[in-house]
Amino acid sequence: MSGFTGQIPAEILELSDLVSLALGLNPLKLQNPGLQHLVEALTNLEVLHLSGVNISAKIPQIMTNLSSLSSLSLRDCGLQGEFPMGIFQLPNLRIFSIRYNPYLTGYLPEFQSGSKLETLMLTGTKFSGHLPESLGNLKSLKEFHVAKCYFSGVVPSSLGNLTQLFGLFLSDNKLHGAIPESIYRLQNLEILDLSNNFFSGSFHNATFPLPKLQLLSLEGCNLGELPSFLRDQNQLEILEIGDNKLEGHIPKWFMNMSTITLVALFSNNKFNGEIPEVICNLTSLSVLDLSNNNLSGKLPPCLGNKSNTASVLNLRNNSFSGDIPETFTSGCSLRVVDLSQNKLEGKIPKSLANCTKLEILNLEQTNINDVFPSWLGVLPDLKVLILRSNGLHGVIGKPETNVEFPRLQIVDLSNNSFKGKLPLEYFRNWTAMKNVHNEPLIYMQADTMTNPYPYSMTMTNKGVMILYEKIQDSLTAIDLSSNGFEGGIPEVLGDLKALHLLNLSNNFLSGRIPLSLSNLKELEALDLSQNKLSGEIPVQLAQLTFLEIFNVSHNFLSGSIPRGNQFGAFDNTSFDANSGLCGEPLSKKCRNGEDPLPAPKEDEGSGYPLEFGWKVVVIGYATGLLIGVILGCVMNTRKYEWVVKNYFARWEK
Repeated sequence: MSGFTGQIPAEILELSDLVSLALGLNPLKLQNPGLQHLVEALTNLEVLHLSGVNISAKIPQIMTNLSSLSSLSLRDCGLQGEFPMGIFQLPNLRIFSIRYNPYLTGYLPEFQSGSKLETLMLTGTKFSGHLPESLGNLKSLKEFHVAKCYFSGVVPSSLGNLTQLFGLFLSDNKLHGAIPESIYRLQNLEILDLSNNFFSGSFHNATFPLPKLQLLSLEGCNLGELPSFLRDQNQLEILEIGDNKLEGHIPKWFMNMSTITLVALFSNNKFNGEIPEVICNLTSLSVLDLSNNNLSGKLPPCLGNKSNTASVLNLRNNSFSGDIPETFTSGCSLRVVDLSQNKLEGKIPKSLANCTKLEILNLEQTNINDVFPSWLGVLPDLKVLILRSNGLHGVIGKPETNVEFPRLQIVDLSNNSFKGKLPLEYFRNWTAMKNVHNEPLIYMQADTMTNPYPYSMTMTNKGVMILYEKIQDSLTAIDLSSNGFEGGIPEVLGDLKALHLLNLSNNFLSGRIPLSLSNLKELEALDLSQNKLSGEIPVQLAQLTFLEIFNVSHNFLSGSIPRGNQFGAFDNTSFDANSGLCGEPLSKKCRNGEDPLPAPKEDEGSGYPLEFGWKVVVIGYATGLLIGVILGCVMNTRKYEWVVKNYFARWEK
């Protein structure tokens, strides 16, 4: 990348003897003149690299005449229409990449023997049809990328002839049938990704290891059983076999695979039994994800000892019991700890304070019986704290310093037994909630030694779990609902100007709704229902133009309901069981002197600050709003990009 911008100058067309044109990864345009004029003028081209250049046109048929072309890279160029099949047949073509052109259609041709193709990349296009048996004629092929396309049919057994192949990406297509055993002839294979197809059968007949295999992804491939050849893989680093309905115990032989750095393979299966103690033999482990299984028993104490090498520990939604081991050692490198939805008990281990890189702690619904873990406030990077639906109790006291929980932006303590006043001193400390950062394309993730590990989120809304595959890094939320908090709502909440969700429902809060809440200009959901609040609804709340959900039902409020802006969209359930309220949408009319006041004028927002995700919350909203976080391995594109960055595209500019 050289920093060139604008239209590629027409003067280039005068260089009729030019053999190499590499302008990729620059914010350039090739539109007037366009690609057709360039190909017509530069007939001697051997290298054409325009990746990232805005072409936004069809591939001209005349490109099939570039007989000297050996390397073609048109990745992410806005290409359209049907790709000319004859380009695949160019006699000297070795490198071919047109990936990430989502409006480009096409089919693979019948390949003849003698082709020089070494790299073929179609990922992220609308290529469809069957993978031809003649792929086996591409004896020089080293990389074959057709992930996220629309191919169907079976995987041709002739792929076993491609003995030079070291990268095979067939994920996210509509392929079916058996996985051909001929793949095991590919002794140079380093990357094999067949995930998210409609295969049947398994690898149970496969007995030959792939000696150089480093990444194997078979997620969502209907395997039914663990491939036995895994026990003989000596170089494997990344293994993904989630969503395969695998049953039985986790085999002990797997835990002796010392090269493994990422384990997402057991998530979303049906494994049962205990975690073998020999899991601690995986000394290079970076990610351990055993979520959504039927595992039980006590957690191995050595899991805490592994915290010096691992970044992610996700055991969500199993049946583990007993105490959480108090073995998180000094130097703990964990960024994610998710033990939610288990049958654990006891207290939150104070050794978690050693995990100074921790960003997300999720202990939702684990039968924990403890007080508020104020000692977690020393963690400098903690962003998300989910402790809902436990036996937490007592008064949340004052923090010892004014710098505790400095980066906390999502906190859910709902459905516990806390009492006393709301923790206003902590509200003052939560500085990450005070500064508005609307960056909708940045998402929370753990940057592990291998793949980025994105976090996903569910919201419980009227009994319906809604999944958001990514959590925007700007999202902020407080849910303290369904506890025993009492006293007034502190004015200091109005300083948390980045808040998108505030839920204080189902407590014993009294007094007036503070006027300072009108400062929360980013607020999209405000639930104060089922408390003992009195007085009027501040008319200034109608200035919250992003507010989609507002609930003050079952209180002792009086006076007129504000009108204007978002308040015109709320129905009467938002105001039920407040005998003193009047005005629309309630049927009770206001008497003289109680006429509803219009909202004070203020510049209206142009759109919702979190347009991806939060709008779904409106559907079916009732009297309560709960927020939770599922830490899942939603890798797909990120996984592919990591692999390409680390293994491939060494030539692509």
